[in-house]
Amino acid sequence: MSDNNIIDILICNGILVAMEETIPPFKDGVVAVKEDKIIFAGSKKDMPAYKPIRIIDAKRGIIMPGLINTHTHAPMTCFRGLADDLPLMTWLNDYIFPAEANLNPDMVYKGSLLACAEMIMSGTTCFCDMYIFEDFVAKAAKQAGIRSLVGEGLFDFDSPNYGPLEKGYDYTKMLAEKWKDDDLINIAVMPHSPYLCAPDLLKTALLISEKYQLPLVIHLSETKNEVSMIKKKYGATPVKHLENIGALSSSLVACHAVVLTQDDIPLLQKYNVKVSHNPQSNMKLASGIAPVPKLINSGIHVGLGTDGCASNNDLDMFSEMDSAAKLHKVKELDPTVLDALTVLKMATINGAFVLGMEEKTGSIKPGKKADIIIVDINKPHLTPMYNPYSHLVYSVKGSDVTTSIINGKIVMENRKLLTLDIAKIMADVNDIAKKIKSKHDKI
Repeated sequence: MSDNNIIDILICNGILVAMEETIPPFKDGVVAVKEDKIIFAGSKKDMPAYKPIRIIDAKRGIIMPGLINTHTHAPMTCFRGLADDLPLMTWLNDYIFPAEANLNPDMVYKGSLLACAEMIMSGTTCFCDMYIFEDFVAKAAKQAGIRSLVGEGLFDFDSPNYGPLEKGYDYTKMLAEKWKDDDLINIAVMPHSPYLCAPDLLKTALLISEKYQLPLVIHLSETKNEVSMIKKKYGATPVKHLENIGALSSSLVACHAVVLTQDDIPLLQKYNVKVSHNPQSNMKLASGIAPVPKLINSGIHVGLGTDGCASNNDLDMFSEMDSAAKLHKVKELDPTVLDALTVLKMATINGAFVLGMEEKTGSIKPGKKADIIIVDINKPHLTPMYNPYSHLVYSVKGSDVTTSIINGKIVMENRKLLTLDIAKIMADVNDIAKKIKSKHDKI
């Protein structure tokens, strides 16, 4: 047998849900991994005669691509449960921003490690993150072995990290240079929102995005108050305002996109803008319901995100899928809206399109990176199973994920994290929470 037949990992004895149109579900599915890439995915009977170094028995579970969280704020695990049940602006201005003013790199790093652990253990293999001290988010993701797209939040006011805005541009450029050749860490330019970023800031962010060929990620049209504020200040909706300053493009990821007019959606479609839908956060903050069916019907790529732990309050993408599907059915009073397969695509291959990673991840296909999870379906709440797509959206929980492989590396096996010390991480974040509470009388 030649060396070409030697592979690193063979996943077998599972139901393959590849999320590829050319690869239908197989009950006798197998996936072969060599180094960091998938080299075969399909039926066992069609597999070449490989000699695997490692065999993983899926135990009749579901073999599928890892989930993609298109919008979160990883270090906000430190604020999980802080100041719940408040309007967005009150929550931000009276609680979150004051708490964030005391953040430091160590807190961000430890909070991000906890987020990475939670995401890996609930089936997420790639996430998009906007926050401060993002170099330390990147370091945490690298240590955890999880794929990420990270960017420093840019604001009109001074940041606890970089200080004045000019330094924020420099910090973003530093991230782009530092991580440009990394297998797991990708960088984006991330102005916070039209209401916290003046036109000059947005234009400069766009120039940096174009120079370094990076995605541009922004909170957009999240609430009615935001839309009213931008209309009053600039005489246009947030979407039209971005078009007016030349910031709408195929590299733009619009997070939330809840409050859209009939004119906004054609603009997003015209410029091939991508959208991150965050249903649980939008419900919790009473921001509204994004017109996701209309966006999808307009040909716009829509992915799913959890937002941060302070407004969700977890990072479980299986739970997010369940909420997304049901929310739009009840809004439209139509049970056929956002069927299970559509929602599963939002959490996998369409999420990859949103982040510009569709050639790398989001589905199980030869040539793509090996970002794969195994779901244990031998459980009461998953018995019987008629349709794997339906099960994955409406029945599976993040805790049903047993194994996670990212970039060809096993990072969790049989529910045990292999890259992180979860007990120490939780203890560290509990210590951080005590310090946060001691400094804020309102908490």
